[in-house]
Amino acid sequence: MSQLRAIASSIRVTVILWLITAIIYPLFILLVAQAPFFQYQAKGSIMVNLNNQPIGSALIGQTFRAEEYFHSRPSSVLYSQGKKAQPTGISGSSNLAPSNPELLNRILERVNELQDQNIDPLADLIYTSGSGLDPDISFKSAMQQLDRVASARNLQPDQIYPFIVKYTKDRFIKIFGEPRVNVLKLNYALDLQEINRRQN
Repeated sequence: MSQLRAIASSIRVTVILWLITAIIYPLFILLVAQAPFFQYQAKGSIMVNLNNQPIGSALIGQTFRAEEYFHSRPSSVLYSQGKKAQPTGISGSSNLAPSNPELLNRILERVNELQDQNIDPLADLIYTSGSGLDPDISFKSAMQQLDRVASARNLQPDQIYPFIVKYTKDRFIKIFGEPRVNVLKLNYALDLQEINRRQN
């Protein structure tokens, strides 16, 4: 009899936990995400241009190849890009072991590419993040690219520097990590400045 009671108790606990984790908690999160002040995050933090066309997610790293753009962290996933270097691709990690020759070759290729541009191969410019989805680079990496971007846009570095500062997030709760720059937001702000300059 005690064994049947134990089985019945186990089944009850399993059902209760299933209801909490599979039904109640997901529904609660869904309802919270639908609140007006969470709409942007719930829909993927998608940024749109002046024509209301999506240009990417502020939470997911994307590639920028054109010289007038700050380059983000590399990703092992092949990107596709639309017209005028507007990112339309996705990002991801490779899960390659550190001893894998393919990973080493990719890193060496990236280092050589950066050195050809007179850019120090800082870690976040040559290594993917753990997920391959990180949209940010360090402040130092952004500063390394400042002269190249300024030259490509026919601007002085001090005209672009305020944008780097504006889109730099501080350390998490002022303790963890390093100051980081959201590359998509920074590049789009520079594009908007270019549009305004042409109109004026």
